[in-house]
Amino acid sequence: MRKVVLILVLLLVVSCNKKSKETKALSFEEQLEQLPDSIKVENIIVYNSFKYQILAHKNGKYDSTAIINKVYKPHRELWDNCYAMIFGEENASKFNTGVGMADWNKTLYPEQKQEFEKRAKVMLSLNLDSLFIVNLKRFNQMVPHNPSAKISIAFVPFYGIGFGGCSANEFVYELNNPEFDIKYTIEKGIPHELNHLAYEPYREADPAAGTSLAQVIDEGFACYFTYIFFKGQITKWEAVENMTKADWNWYLQHEKEIFNKVKGYFTESGMNPLTSYKQDLFPDAPRSLNYWLGYRIIERYVQKHGKDSWKDIYTTPIKQVYQKSGYEEYINSI
Repeated sequence: MRKVVLILVLLLVVSCNKKSKETKALSFEEQLEQLPDSIKVENIIVYNSFKYQILAHKNGKYDSTAIINKVYKPHRELWDNCYAMIFGEENASKFNTGVGMADWNKTLYPEQKQEFEKRAKVMLSLNLDSLFIVNLKRFNQMVPHNPSAKISIAFVPFYGIGFGGCSANEFVYELNNPEFDIKYTIEKGIPHELNHLAYEPYREADPAAGTSLAQVIDEGFACYFTYIFFKGQITKWEAVENMTKADWNWYLQHEKEIFNKVKGYFTESGMNPLTSYKQDLFPDAPRSLNYWLGYRIIERYVQKHGKDSWKDIYTTPIKQVYQKSGYEEYINSI
């Protein structure tokens, strides 16, 4: 009997020790190691570059080859073309060479270790692999014109892009850019940016490309798509760059005045006057005027032509989208 009890006790101890090991919380570095290097759904790939920007410093030793092979080479188009171009000839070698990339990554993380780890932990808490897979699959199911895209999530030495890029294959989310809320950007911002990519080939070929109206329609369409992507689980104002309800209501209260002041700028090209003149035209207006205005135009278009009519916007000429929306007639009626 004593032997049986002893065996049961030993089995219980072994079982408890096993469960204890299984349930032991993973360290920060172990969580990073388990994060996939990249996530791919159809023609869209997301690189978790920040993973190796931290792990390259593991155990107090700097592994430059991890930066070159895991950050630079997988998304070389981003660094060689976009960043090297944006920051000029004097900084180009920081981005378009493996040695240059390894050099600034050697000091960037150690100098901002606490902040970078804080941001990386937020990313890890979002269950990135499942989140991206679910959202990317849903995007491809909804959109009739699926883009190819490459997106890096990375720490950068200079802020210049935020969340965007120079082309569909040169997209980035600057993880250390303080202007962006990480949780909102990753959970809600991805559909917005992907819709830009799906719309881009048609928008760029449009005769009105480059005008303020084109930019308003493009941003408004991306915001509207974000709203329907989440099936009403977020509010309209959240879909428009995460603005507040108070901001949204301010715009509604001044809608007619806004339209009458800005419509004359729709055909202008170059720097968007709705952005550059905003302070003069509406000094008290909240941010994102052009996004909000574009959302209202797209919303009117869908109300007039049916709930699935947003799919037609990709291939409908920009001026026709505006005219067929009936937005001007709506404004004149209020």
